[in-house]
Amino acid sequence: MQTDLALVLGLVIGAFTVPGILAALSERRAPRASVLTILIAIGLVTYAVMVNPGGYSVEEIPDVFSRVAAQLF
Repeated sequence: MQTDLALVLGLVIGAFTVPGILAALSERRAPRASVLTILIAIGLVTYAVMVNPGGYSVEEIPDVFSRVAAQLF
């Protein structure tokens, strides 16, 4: 279950980072904080895929989100 949480956190952090990168680039400034958070997101997703036996498929991602949400609530 830890790998499921790492995958979900990595995907959510990555999704929230994209607007920050686009905002920084549109304002012509370096996206330093956004690059750091995208590296964290990539690290979490990579950890989840490497540690989980068999990895994850794209079709599994909605099920993983629902398992993590069910565990939290």
